Amino acid sequence: MRGRYIPNVIRATPQVVSVLSTADIARTGEGDIAGALTRVTGLSVVGNGFVFVRGLGDRYSSSLLNGSPLPSPEPLRRTVPLDIFPTSIVASALVQKSYSANYPAEFGGGVINLTTRAVPEESFISMSGSIGVDSVTTGRRGLGYYGSRSDWLGFDSGERAVPGVIQAEGLTRGVFFSNEITGFSGARTRLLQRFDTPANFNLEFSGGHRMEVGDDADLGLVASAQFNNGWRNRDAIQQDTTDPTGALRNDFRTQLTDNRAVTNLLLGAGLEFGGHKIRLTNLYINDTLKQARLSGATVYLNSSGDPILQQNTNLFRRQLIDSQAVGELRFGDLSLDLRGTYANTKRLAPYETFFSYRRNRVTGQFQNDLNGLQESATVAFSRLNEDLWSGAIDASLKLPTERPVTISAGYYYSDTQRESLRLDFRFRSFLGGGINPQFATLRPDLLLSPASILNACANPTAVAAEAGCIRLFNTSASQGAAFYDAGLRINAAYFQAEGELADGLRVTTGLRYEDATQRVGTNSATFAGTRLNNGYWLPATTVTWNFADDMQLRLNASKTIARPQFRELAPQIYRDFEFDRFFFGNPRLTDSELYNFEGRYEFYPAKDDRIAIAAFHKTIKRPIEQVAFFPSEDATLTTGFSYAPRAVLYGAEAEVQKYFPLDGLGGDFFASRRLLIVANYTYTQSKLRVDDTLVPSAIQNSAGAAALVPASLIFRNGAPLTGQSDHLVNFQLGIESTDKVSQVTVLFNYASDRVTNRGPNLLPDIIERPGIRLDLVAREELELFGGKWQLKVEARNLTGTPYREFQQFSDRRVLINRWNQGRIISVGLSTTY
Repeated sequence: MRGRYIPNVIRATPQVVSVLSTADIARTGEGDIAGALTRVTGLSVVGNGFVFVRGLGDRYSSSLLNGSPLPSPEPLRRTVPLDIFPTSIVASALVQKSYSANYPAEFGGGVINLTTRAVPEESFISMSGSIGVDSVTTGRRGLGYYGSRSDWLGFDSGERAVPGVIQAEGLTRGVFFSNEITGFSGARTRLLQRFDTPANFNLEFSGGHRMEVGDDADLGLVASAQFNNGWRNRDAIQQDTTDPTGALRNDFRTQLTDNRAVTNLLLGAGLEFGGHKIRLTNLYINDTLKQARLSGATVYLNSSGDPILQQNTNLFRRQLIDSQAVGELRFGDLSLDLRGTYANTKRLAPYETFFSYRRNRVTGQFQNDLNGLQESATVAFSRLNEDLWSGAIDASLKLPTERPVTISAGYYYSDTQRESLRLDFRFRSFLGGGINPQFATLRPDLLLSPASILNACANPTAVAAEAGCIRLFNTSASQGAAFYDAGLRINAAYFQAEGELADGLRVTTGLRYEDATQRVGTNSATFAGTRLNNGYWLPATTVTWNFADDMQLRLNASKTIARPQFRELAPQIYRDFEFDRFFFGNPRLTDSELYNFEGRYEFYPAKDDRIAIAAFHKTIKRPIEQVAFFPSEDATLTTGFSYAPRAVLYGAEAEVQKYFPLDGLGGDFFASRRLLIVANYTYTQSKLRVDDTLVPSAIQNSAGAAALVPASLIFRNGAPLTGQSDHLVNFQLGIESTDKVSQVTVLFNYASDRVTNRGPNLLPDIIERPGIRLDLVAREELELFGGKWQLKVEARNLTGTPYREFQQFSDRRVLINRWNQGRIISVGLSTTY
């Protein structure tokens, strides 16, 4: 019967999916799965590995590992930055764009399910290494600071330990005296230095063993370890404005140097017996970014024309530990899947330091007398811990009917608990007037040295006020809630049926009920928390019509939701190191509801070849949007959150994958080679529907709660959703061998402009211009040292496309962020035994 026995996974599945196999991932040459996923139709990656599906923000996408949810180590988002997953540990990546009831309810653009390696086909040992250079970073002058001896590994060796007095009284005490802060922060975390930036490198080891156990069982063990150390220089222009004409408020030239060290460890075991599979997976990822920042401005709010010099030193460490067990049990027509997961994420940011100096127009020297905002020194400590427990059971049964019918049902439970602490402090001279001028011109490590602090006034140990004394003031209360604890508990059940109604006509329909309690509580009497307790009935239906042997049509309709993320709800400030911007949450957000419709035509002219055209439409109630604002007259640009009354998103996508044998060209070289063309294009339009419905302002009022204001005061009717590009284009052109590893692939990627933030006070939106990216990847199998080796050469961003984020006014452009991105060349060598 037509449509029953289809070997192609993408074609056979009842949903709209894209699948990246091990071979597909290898062909892209990407070192992490986020980069590989940019080659999938309708997908784009924003920032540090966050995947957007069909122009919808990361909150509308979810990530699974072997079918179980992943917590995020990034406090600004609940979703996982997928660039922390090396492609070596991923066996396949499936992207499902049409919703089915067996998936979690938070499904807007799609779900990404990563499957790790379990039982290998045969035993192996693999080793690889690579070295890369960046045209704007490697060998160029960068910024750095010593920190600790083990920073290059991504771990602090103790230099940044939080002082005992802060651990004991940081949440409750307002002022710390001179004698208590002399050892507050070592000079190694404050002194910026210039140096020639080294090359990037990557080392990787993996191995697997397969053995027979008894007469009908195979046991497999897989282990993988990877270490990556990379550098990035950014010479940025950073401007902002509050003027309707675009007249500049601030105009900074900023140099940032990032050193990122990532360690990945995977240990897995799998058992296959009698048609059953059991998989145990343990994953550890440590991702640390060490950042140095130096920024200067001649146009600066209230600077009176005096140039300003700022510096920051930061260390952001993110850690993920994930342990899961999966059982796939098959008893004839009955299938039973069991999943259980414990995951823990941590984020530590000790000693986020900031110093601001002003040039004295009389002496010509830069000085910091610790007397106010323009001449200041601050330090922040933050930590986050999140635990996730989840479990699921899915059962499916093939009924003994004339036509194939399968019914399935399942239950899902998850419990997420998060605690987050951020303490902000400002060093300031007591009673105003500033510190002694002999200290004010010292560099940061000497400005706050024990000698400076103890000699700044006559009686540094006195509790009583005395002019000039350096004290440490706790400013956490003015920065929002210093501490919050959050939780999300979900109970869900579903029923689904898939069956053939007629020859070539299949229907999958299901209903999911999902109940969730989400809360955020704070330690602050001013900034309140929130509690959401909602349950939803979520239907989903997909009809697939195989009207010809090589063609089919799919129609899908569903309802899904999107919950606000912890960070969007929590009134706590954070600096995002990628975009060098502050974020602040809004406790009055609520769930978004999505109504999804899709139609898709697919044509499979030959094995591995496909042509597909699709159209989709989504209506979103209460879409959450990022809104830029200035918390006060003298504050820096900050990103907050609100929601619009409604939005619509619609579009179309097309993809083609075709292989052309080249043996007809003659000669030994072309005898076993084929040409591959993969092209996909996604067109998306979205529009906010705005009226005078009351919505929460992104700006916290004096009472701590976000005021309710008409939506028309925040959003423009017809504006696109944040994160949505009208056009996404991916193109691959490659020549590869069919009997050995020998590939050359050109990869082209284009994403059109997308909004990152709604403009403050209805000024023009802040727009990112991703532009064009051109990459070249070549892999070749070599005979070296008596074994088989693989040489890989990568050339990334050959177009040298810069990063651009701006506001466009009628006669001028304000550059919110602009920096050059380098052309990256890397060479790697690997072998497998």
